[in-house]
Amino acid sequence: MAGISFRKFIRWLPDEASEPTSTLVLTSPEKRFVDIRVLLANGSDVLPDTEQILPLSRLDWAIAGTSSSTVLGEGHSHSRWAHWIDSRALEAPADEGHMYAQPDGLSTLEKGRMVNPDTGKETDYEEMWFDPPPKATSGGNKALCVVLLMEDEEKGKKGMFVRLGEWAQVLVRDGAGKGDVVAERWEWRDDGLGWRRRVRLGDERRKMPCEQVLLGEAEMEVGGEVEVGDEAWRVVEVAEV
Repeated sequence: MAGISFRKFIRWLPDEASEPTSTLVLTSPEKRFVDIRVLLANGSDVLPDTEQILPLSRLDWAIAGTSSSTVLGEGHSHSRWAHWIDSRALEAPADEGHMYAQPDGLSTLEKGRMVNPDTGKETDYEEMWFDPPPKATSGGNKALCVVLLMEDEEKGKKGMFVRLGEWAQVLVRDGAGKGDVVAERWEWRDDGLGWRRRVRLGDERRKMPCEQVLLGEAEMEVGGEVEVGDEAWRVVEVAEV
């Protein structure tokens, strides 16, 4: 099932919960996802409601890949996220967690164990996620999901774009260097602004597929391609949810 997830907090046990990032995960019906976590400015609890062009140092973590889930009981499942692209490493192991549905019907508590980047040690953690339903845009009755992939093995390039309802995110890795990552987040606004980029991290010269896909310059059909410079982005999913 497709989903939009905003992280409300992370807690490294036994420490108190906090949220140092603006974290959004978009997951398609076929379980492809883009997860972008932007470090917030000191003293702020949200990103400003304007376009942000930020240095890569403000990217806490970005991941794109596929997820899977196994139901273990009522309101309890075990999820696994395989990393096809990872901003922290060329190759990274999958991460896993136990997911517990909350009484409000829109939140999920994740529990697991992974390396705390501040200590370098394996640590138990908890994350609370808010999962609102995706919204239809442009007067439609259903929310649209579109997924594109880009891969050039010879040049070491990989990219994934996921649009779900009123949100879209893209993550690209162009090579092995720490500076070879670029990420964007876009939002649809009903106040006449339409699609607008909320945040961009990484090389500003790097061309991305967002405008062509979101602003209607390219026809979306599975099997089709969107040309972005010398790259071909393949359309692998188009669905209404």
